[in-house]
Amino acid sequence: MADTRFESDSMGRVEIAAGAYWGAQTQRALRNFGVSERKIPPALIHALGTIKAAAAEVNRRLNLLEAKPAAAILQAAEEVAGGRWNDQFPVDVFQTGSGTSWNMNANEVIANRANEILGRPLGSKSPVHPNDHVNRCQSSNDVIPTAIQIANRISAEALMEALQGLKEALTERAAAFRDVIKIGRTHLQDAVPMTLGQCFSGYAAQIAKAGLRIKHCLDSLEELSLGGTALGTGINSDPAFGKRAVARIAERSGYPFRQAANLFEATSARDAQAELMGALSAAAGSLRKIADDLRLLSSGPRAGLGEIILPALQPGSSIMPGKVNPVIPEMVTQAAVYVQGKAGTVAAAASASPLELNVMLPLIAQETQESLELLTNVCHAFRERCITGIRADEERCAHYVEWSLALITPLAAKIGYDRAAELAYRALREKKTVRSVLEESKLLTPEEIKTLLDPRGMIGPTAEGE
Repeated sequence: MADTRFESDSMGRVEIAAGAYWGAQTQRALRNFGVSERKIPPALIHALGTIKAAAAEVNRRLNLLEAKPAAAILQAAEEVAGGRWNDQFPVDVFQTGSGTSWNMNANEVIANRANEILGRPLGSKSPVHPNDHVNRCQSSNDVIPTAIQIANRISAEALMEALQGLKEALTERAAAFRDVIKIGRTHLQDAVPMTLGQCFSGYAAQIAKAGLRIKHCLDSLEELSLGGTALGTGINSDPAFGKRAVARIAERSGYPFRQAANLFEATSARDAQAELMGALSAAAGSLRKIADDLRLLSSGPRAGLGEIILPALQPGSSIMPGKVNPVIPEMVTQAAVYVQGKAGTVAAAASASPLELNVMLPLIAQETQESLELLTNVCHAFRERCITGIRADEERCAHYVEWSLALITPLAAKIGYDRAAELAYRALREKKTVRSVLEESKLLTPEEIKTLLDPRGMIGPTAEGE
C-alpha cells in the first residue's frame, strides 16, 4: 500500500499521507503555517463537531442533503465532537485570521470519515464533499465565531464551578479561624486587630465576586452567528437554517444558545471574548492577591510572619536542607500573571476587526480557551493542595497582637490622639508593649487598661466580618 495519496482542490493536486483523514486544504495549511507547536484547542474541535452534526440534521430536514450522506456526516461529526479524531487536526493556531483552515480541516475530516462509513476510500470526496455537503449553508466566517462562543461558554461553566469550590473551601477556613485573633496590616505595617477568620472571609468574597463577573458574560457567549455565513447576510444559506441549527446545538449541548439578534455584529466583532477576558483577568488578580497573602502570612517559619502554616508538599531547596517553599501559591501567582497577559492579547486581537470580519479568530480562540482551562485547573489545585490544609499558629498570632503598637488605637478616643501617639512612640523607642507603657504612665486604672486593650473589643460584631 502506498504511503501517500493525492487529492485536488481549486489550486491543484496535493500529496497527503495515505492514512490522514484531512484533505488538500488542510495539507496546504500544514505547509504554510507550521510556525509553532500550538494546535486547535480540543474544546474547539468538540464545538466544530457539534456544529457540523447540527448542520447535517437541519440540512436533512430542509431536504438539502439526502438521507444516507446526512446520516454518515452526522455519525462522523459526532465522532469528532467526542474526541475520536483529535489527532487529525494538525493546523497551527497562527494561520489565516478567519480560521478557514480549521473549518476546512473539520469539513475534510468529517467528509473523509463519512465516505469511509459509506464504503468509499479516503480522498474520494464522493458521495460526501467537504464543501458541498459538510459545509452546506455555512461559511468559516460564521462557523469559527460560533465554535469559539460554544467552547468558551461550556468552559466558563467549568470555571465557575471550580471557583465555587474554592470559595467554599475559603469559607470553611474562615469559620475554622473565627476565634483566632491576629494583627491586621495596611501598607505592610501593623494595623488594628482582626481575626484570621475575617481575613479568609474576605478571600471567599473575592472569589465569589470573580464567579459573578464571569456569570455576567454568559449571555453574550450564548449568542451564535451561525446562519450569517460570510458577512451576516446569510448568502448561500437557507433562511431557516441558522435558527434551526442553533436550536439543535442548544439541544445537543444543554446550554441556552440562541442565534444572535444582529448577525453583522456577531460576525464582525469579538467583543464577547474581550468582555470574558476582562472578567478572567479580574479573577486572576484575585487569585494572585490571595496567593501572595498566603505567602506573606506563612513566611518564615521563624524569621517571617508565620501566622499560618501551609501544607508541606515538597523540599524547597537543593542546597538548604529542611526548607519548604509555598509552591502552590507560587504556581497560582504565575498562572494568574500569565492569564492577565492573555487578557491584553485578546483585547488587542478583538479590536482587529476591519470592516466585516475579525481577522484574529484563531488567536482569540487559543487565548480564551487556554485561560479558561488554566484557571479552572488552578482553582482545583489551590483548593485541594493548599487551602483545605491551612492551619493557624495561634500562639504566633497572639504574640504579634500583644506586641503591636496598633493596640493604642482605642486610647485615642479616651486620652486624645496626640497623647496616644506619644505613648506609642515611647513604646517603640523603649522596645516595650503598649500595655506596659500605659501601666507605667498611670493615666488609666488597671481595669480601664484591660478593657481598652482587649483585642476582642476591636474586631467588630462577628469574627467572620459578616
